[in-house]
Amino acid sequence: MTKNRFITGYSGLRALAVVGVILYHLAPDTFVGGYLGVPIFFVLSGYLVTCQMLKAYDENGTFDNQGFYLSRLKKLYPPLITVLWLSATYILLFQRNLLAKLSEIVFTNLLNVYNFWQILNGQSYFERFAANESPFVHLWTMSINGQFYLLWPLVIFLLVKYGKKRKKMFWLLFTFSLASAIEMAIMYYLGIDINRIYYGTDTRFFALGLGASLAVVWPIDKLKEIIRPSDIYLLDSVGLIALIGIVILFFNPLMNPQRSVPYYGGMLFFTILVVLMVAVIAHPGSHWNQLLTNPIFNWLGSRSYEIYLYQFPVMIFFEDKISDMADHVLLYHVIEIILILLFSEIAYRLIEKPFGKINWEKTKNYLQQVFNLQTSNYLIKSQAIIASLILILGSFAITISPIVKAEDFTKSQLALRIKSNRQQQEKDNQVLIAKLKKAKKKTRKKAKIIDEAKQNAIRHVVNKSYMKYYISQIDLQLAQKIELTAVGDSVMAGSSNNLTRLMPKAVIDAAVSRQANVALDLLNHYKAQNALEDNVLIGLGTNGSFPISDLDQLMKLVGSNRHVFWINTHVPDKPWQNQVNQLLIEAAKRYHNLTIIDWYNYSKNHPNWFYDDNTHPTPIGSKYYSAFIVKTIVRHAKF
Repeated sequence: MTKNRFITGYSGLRALAVVGVILYHLAPDTFVGGYLGVPIFFVLSGYLVTCQMLKAYDENGTFDNQGFYLSRLKKLYPPLITVLWLSATYILLFQRNLLAKLSEIVFTNLLNVYNFWQILNGQSYFERFAANESPFVHLWTMSINGQFYLLWPLVIFLLVKYGKKRKKMFWLLFTFSLASAIEMAIMYYLGIDINRIYYGTDTRFFALGLGASLAVVWPIDKLKEIIRPSDIYLLDSVGLIALIGIVILFFNPLMNPQRSVPYYGGMLFFTILVVLMVAVIAHPGSHWNQLLTNPIFNWLGSRSYEIYLYQFPVMIFFEDKISDMADHVLLYHVIEIILILLFSEIAYRLIEKPFGKINWEKTKNYLQQVFNLQTSNYLIKSQAIIASLILILGSFAITISPIVKAEDFTKSQLALRIKSNRQQQEKDNQVLIAKLKKAKKKTRKKAKIIDEAKQNAIRHVVNKSYMKYYISQIDLQLAQKIELTAVGDSVMAGSSNNLTRLMPKAVIDAAVSRQANVALDLLNHYKAQNALEDNVLIGLGTNGSFPISDLDQLMKLVGSNRHVFWINTHVPDKPWQNQVNQLLIEAAKRYHNLTIIDWYNYSKNHPNWFYDDNTHPTPIGSKYYSAFIVKTIVRHAKF
């Protein structure tokens, strides 16, 4: 038997977890399953804490709850408080648009209920575009862990007292864990808000619960050191299969957290792989503990808490000050990683390690050194001055937060225009679709339509005011004849009134925060209503990149007899701009009936066409946007 064994291989597992999460936040479309690093942390917490408690009950018949809570407070709170106050100070000095609700965010984090606050306030984990994106959105995991640490001593006490037999304890924990995963699936099936499912303590408990279940049947202190060679081979093989599965799921598009698979058992399956890996590393007969032990993993693992805490603040604050992110994605990501590691190292050395060993005597000695004017320990004094400034400024930011009004984007000029356009879209589309259901398709030669347009350009001028936006009267005449179905995001939504005026026979469906993966369902919807026209316009990609497989599916649905027009993206502050635009170029080579509307190159030298977000066209920019789109469509459209 082995006792009090520190398993160094868990640092390797923590390193894998935190690297996965950071890569997901930097490039969610490439490291699509990186967010699954969080269940790794949960499983380890559930396993190690439960092992510790059960071992104490076995040996002493009781567990030191007071000592446990104190150790958790000393380890978790100093780094958490530091990152909250440091971020609050930065927000006060450099990014005051994030001041609103700061006090609520800070105190709900301190009370370990931030994940509930996120659910109630509709804070999305997946929206990486908003100008007021929170640097604290990732801290939901800290709250779930805090709730677990707070309640678990009571849970184990009740299990030991009434469950008694390990077998019964295991099945109770396993049943509740399975119920949590089933609840996640049911909620997703019922269409419950995805953020409620993602942040919920109840829906995420299964990772903690399965880790705890493992502790009941596979306790660290009762694993045999000497086992048969065949058992060693089995353990090592299971570890290899589990690790390969974990890495594959980190990259697998099926694990996209905005799709169904993770919630219909995908996260549960991943968690089971993690449980197997945790079990194998724990066993002294396996080689995996040794294989996952090296200086790099030890360094990352020991600082994984700080790395996790600082990743999002560094990303949000850094990217807010960068206006050409799309042109230097790799360089800026490397800088972000360096900054994250630098802050984490400083926090680990100056906060976690000293506070982990703090007591009243050490505190008194430190304060004496700080306030003793006769000593020349300038390093300690300067540290104290910096800490005091952060405490004062951060506290001031938190204090004034309740009186700071959040910028109401719903009442901005752009938001009001999008809302008005959206309402008009729905009315116009109902009328158009009703006409389409009754109308019979007429085929006319394009040459004859062009001749008519030339004649009408002289006799019956239309939309004359748009001619100053570099579109000819002939094109404006032809646009009146184009039958088209359009699907887009907020950029198109802000200009749908202009597009409808120029193309009155177009069905336009554009709304905020849309990703490319919604296009299939929307186009299927219009196809079922006989409203999928021979010309299809897509305006998606502003809110994130997408795999070529999504575009392939869309082109298959549309068919080779329709012509697809896809507006490329102008979102220079975001890393996916060039990725989306390059993907469209590759797709246009693959499909003869796909035309790129090159809004990016047309508009990139005209910053005055855009609002401050450098993405959504102003009213004047909208005219240029709409005229350019229509001009391109007219050139290639089917009549």
